[in-house]
Amino acid sequence: MAKLSVRDLDVKGRRVLIRVDFNVPTEEVDGKIQITDDTRIRESLPTIELLRSKGAKVILLAHFGRPKGKPDPKYSLKPVADHLAQMIPPPVEFSPEVIGSKVEAASRALPEGGVLLVENVRYFKEEEANDDKFAQSLAKLGDVYVNDAFGAAHRAHASTAGVAKYLPQAAMGLLMERELQYLRGELAKPERPFLVLLGGSKVSDKIDVIKALMEKAQVFLIGGAMANTFFKAIGVPTGASRVEADKLGLAKEILDLAKQKGVKFLLPIDSVETQELKPGAASRNTELLSPEHGIGEGWLAVDIGRETIARYKAEIGAAKTILWNGPMGVFEIPDFANGTRELAVALAESEAQTIIGGGDSVTAVKQFGLADRMTFISTGGGASLELLEGKELPGIAALTNK
Repeated sequence: MAKLSVRDLDVKGRRVLIRVDFNVPTEEVDGKIQITDDTRIRESLPTIELLRSKGAKVILLAHFGRPKGKPDPKYSLKPVADHLAQMIPPPVEFSPEVIGSKVEAASRALPEGGVLLVENVRYFKEEEANDDKFAQSLAKLGDVYVNDAFGAAHRAHASTAGVAKYLPQAAMGLLMERELQYLRGELAKPERPFLVLLGGSKVSDKIDVIKALMEKAQVFLIGGAMANTFFKAIGVPTGASRVEADKLGLAKEILDLAKQKGVKFLLPIDSVETQELKPGAASRNTELLSPEHGIGEGWLAVDIGRETIARYKAEIGAAKTILWNGPMGVFEIPDFANGTRELAVALAESEAQTIIGGGDSVTAVKQFGLADRMTFISTGGGASLELLEGKELPGIAALTNK
């Protein structure tokens, strides 16, 4: 790794300011906010515990929701602090102030091994503006900086990038290190055949990823609503399905590029279609890939069909490295989740290295109870995509070189 790691730091008795990703899903139960999925908190624990074991004073920075640059009790991190306090040994403290003399004093008063979670950094509009003065104020809370918030690393905000300039050392945490190891290191020279499974709603979201991975992958399997744009581009009827009409030229360009490079670029050969996007709606399996077939007038493609599932599973079985980003259909509705589920099971049973590249794919493998059978699951959505595109992420660029 070219960047300094948390493992390289001498932290005993020092205040370590860590940017974590605690933007977790919550719900209100009997007037109290409860966390419904604490995965992001759990993923940060190895870094927190490593620093505590070395005698550091741990100060945590995080954002939560979109409070639009001003305090809003609905977006307070206090429930997260209470939840964290149940997960690790005490003391875990909470500061209602983000910057200023009170929180600075609280950071200094921490015992070695103590933890202080600071209120939502997005209570200040200066956070997202990456304001210099605000970044300097945050830097007063620590002696060294660690970024372990991969999910926010593609944002050049005060707590993810700006603050690193004002502390002598800025290192990546253990989670950040793992994300880079798999999404950059392992995919630099993946074991072949390297298969990319792409779904989701928009071709435009994935265009740069497709172009970047076309240099390395031997097989692409396409599903989800993004497949419709490719069908429209080659003259296959798409019915009432979602299509990016302004991206047809781009879809053709990708298909031509795959031919030039000798990359197997597979589209669904059949589809599950319905007239109503709701549980229990009538559906049918329809052949695709010829103008006389395609999606029926007034019908919506909502999942890949039986033949496509069989074809894609055979490709998955032959692969040595698999990257998956995006579901194959409207998996949130059980009736239309079969394609996504079947391919998730195929990945779980595969002997290949399986990397789940963030977003809805992560939600899907968790929903199907298969998360622990994947090689690696990314915690980043947009950050994962940008890293796979080959972009430099501001939150990583700001860290100290080794």
